[in-house]
Amino acid sequence: MREWVEHAAVWVILKGLGVLPRPLARSLAAGVARLFYALLPGLRKTAEVNLRIAFPEWSRARRRSVIRRMLRNLGWMAAEFQRRGKGVLYLTGHIGAWELSSFAHALYGFPLHYMARRIDNHRIDALVNGYRCLSGNRPIFKNESARVMLKVLKEAGTVGILADQNSMPEEAVFVDFFGKAASTTTGIARVALHTDAAVVPGYAVWDEPRRKYRLRFDPPVELVRTGDMEQDVLENTQKFTKLIEEIIRKYPEQWVWVHGRWNTRPKGEPSPYDFQ
Repeated sequence: MREWVEHAAVWVILKGLGVLPRPLARSLAAGVARLFYALLPGLRKTAEVNLRIAFPEWSRARRRSVIRRMLRNLGWMAAEFQRRGKGVLYLTGHIGAWELSSFAHALYGFPLHYMARRIDNHRIDALVNGYRCLSGNRPIFKNESARVMLKVLKEAGTVGILADQNSMPEEAVFVDFFGKAASTTTGIARVALHTDAAVVPGYAVWDEPRRKYRLRFDPPVELVRTGDMEQDVLENTQKFTKLIEEIIRKYPEQWVWVHGRWNTRPKGEPSPYDFQ
């Protein structure tokens, strides 16, 4: 019953944000993000552990400051989201307004396909994916990902992939992320090596001096090709992960620190999230 009430509350909040003036919607959404963070101790502990792993030299006050600004950024992103040859693999992560970045792609005339997981609550799933597709984007769900992705790239399309979350061992390799081994999807490297699609890093980050989001693209990543497929997959996955780490280091308050990024461990090594 509690889970149903929480899902219903989220659905009502998401619906409501879209009809509010932008400043009020952003303020309300940031408040909601802070409330959920306060009510879920698991998220708080995960964020604290992650920041200690990534920035061990930081003071507790600095880590708390980043978390406060991260929650503001998450709220703002939710508000913004409700308001609005060989192909390309768009490499990004849960940083800044990642939902807004894909929306902007299509709005400027470059719709893309995005990798997605179904949300358990079908009403929230329909609402979220409805917004994501408003400007012309299309989802690729996990059970159809390989076939559809290859088809899109063959038609010189674009696929957006969030590549900064913990992955299951059967579809991942361990690479360095903030000095600690992190289980990371190999999908982008395998597809890029197979199709020769360009891998282009891109992010929509909040630019504080300009008081607006800035859509940033970096040059395509030069792939490592030695002829040893598994070694190439490992080295390119490390390369992609390092690029994501660099942008997080530049905008630490804009990354989602509440995700258990280091949860899957090499054999025999305990998870850092021993409170779960």
